[in-house]
Amino acid sequence: MPTQLPTAKYPLQAGFSVSARKYPRAVDRNRIKRLGRESFRLEKQALLSAMQAKNLQAAVFFVYLDKKIADFSTLRHKFSVILNRLEKELTQA
Repeated sequence: MPTQLPTAKYPLQAGFSVSARKYPRAVDRNRIKRLGRESFRLEKQALLSAMQAKNLQAAVFFVYLDKKIADFSTLRHKFSVILNRLEKELTQA
């Protein structure tokens, strides 16, 4: 099946994954993904603005590797750091 690239309508796409081996209970995996999606939604605006200014598109995929479930404030801070670094990389190109 061919991969679908981001379109102009959605210049920034994100995916989330949590290992079923580390988190055998679906409830835990779903919680981590839900917290990750919400953190991404709240922190993506700066990156999205910079990408639209340069007419760039990106698809990113986040894989949760920690051994314990982080709280929301920790995840949000980490997403802020990750997206700021990604913004620097994309705008320097």
